[in-house]
Amino acid sequence: MTDAVHSAGGGDRPVPTKGRRALALLALLATAVVVAATLFFLAHTFIWLIVALAGVGLAVAGLWWVLTERLPRRAIGLAGLAAGVAVIATAFSHAFEGAQGTLVRIAVAGAALAVAALAAWGATAPDLRRIDRLLGVRRVRPKRPVLLCNPWSGDGKVVKFGLADIAAEMGVEVVLLDKGLDLAELARDAIARGADCLGMAGGDGSQALVASIAHEHDIPFVCISAGTRNHFAQDLGLAKEDPRKGMLAFRDGVQRFIDYGTVGERLFVNNVSMGVYGSIVQQQGYRDAKLDTARRMLPELLSHEAEPFDLQFTTPDGVEVEDAFVVQISNNPYVWTPSVEFAQRSTMDSGRLGVFAVNARNGLQAAEVVTRALAGLGPRHDPFFHEFTAETFEVRSRSGKAFAGIDGEAVELETPMEFRIHPRGLLMLVPKDVVAASEWRRSRGYGPRGLVDVALGRQPSPLGR
Repeated sequence: MTDAVHSAGGGDRPVPTKGRRALALLALLATAVVVAATLFFLAHTFIWLIVALAGVGLAVAGLWWVLTERLPRRAIGLAGLAAGVAVIATAFSHAFEGAQGTLVRIAVAGAALAVAALAAWGATAPDLRRIDRLLGVRRVRPKRPVLLCNPWSGDGKVVKFGLADIAAEMGVEVVLLDKGLDLAELARDAIARGADCLGMAGGDGSQALVASIAHEHDIPFVCISAGTRNHFAQDLGLAKEDPRKGMLAFRDGVQRFIDYGTVGERLFVNNVSMGVYGSIVQQQGYRDAKLDTARRMLPELLSHEAEPFDLQFTTPDGVEVEDAFVVQISNNPYVWTPSVEFAQRSTMDSGRLGVFAVNARNGLQAAEVVTRALAGLGPRHDPFFHEFTAETFEVRSRSGKAFAGIDGEAVELETPMEFRIHPRGLLMLVPKDVVAASEWRRSRGYGPRGLVDVALGRQPSPLGR
């Protein structure tokens, strides 16, 4: 099945309606009123102005969680909202004399804040009627599904959660990956026997391999979160700690089309990492002791004497970057700003690669840049930090080769490496609750730019950038 067919079948999201555009515009105007009122009322006292603006930010974030999250996050949001309102009230009460004038000013700011939050929620929240339509027309039940299982992955999650028994009860054929067997060969054998759906219970590297074979043969893929970290399952919206919930996709699955990335001809579902991480994954014993291996090698790779890696690329702005310590290309961009989605992807169908890279004079400086970036301390203004999105991307090296980790699997690739995103090119079956969960998750990623996009009638950026 071609990428074009996948995209068409993916149920591309409609442009925002006039009602949503009006709500987005109202949210932006109300937010401007909150800020303007705060500046106007507190312009005479700089300290309390700063305090009040901090309270506004806290209240907005808290109210957003109240509107878009479930417990326990909704309770945390309510606490944040209360704390933000208290901070605003404190700032106003200390800045003015007279209770009546203070209450009026607080009421004006509070009303504008409530209008902004409610309008923003209405503009970006998922269309529940559309979700119902998706659930109604995309239900699929494979006739001959096959689940491939890695019994050692995730400290034995396949056995711990009884996945083979659950599969047998559901009429799903189970194929166990034994020592010395080739996973790709097992997957292709299953298709040759008539499998019309492939599932994988294992880690991210195994997920990518089986997904690529399912895609190659135009059949849907099911992800079962039986790995150690389950990044792919997490970003899909699956229950990463309980793989049994993912098994529902075989019985009452809903079609979902997501992006995938390629480096050359190889498919990846998470990311390709080079530089520091690319060197670490090459070490013997890494897969059995990831943290110990990283802890042992990082001081050497990021010391004051450490030299940059032989990696070069060009940014979308035409800037030539050389000698990078870290280059990561992901299937959809990760969220690197401080938030509940930190180091996760808020969407899997943005149609963009995410690029995160650091170049520096030595390893110590690279470590400092990464630390500042991950803490959200002004990385966009750091000349050694690079974060952007692209549909295609190229990484070069003078040697003509480079070590990389593709979804955690150690490889050595020839350069230049050509990366490409394939919008909604991978057909999956997921449990029905994942469809709604992914739409809600997408809405949490919207920020000011997302509201501007909706107001202008465009699909909002998933990261609000």
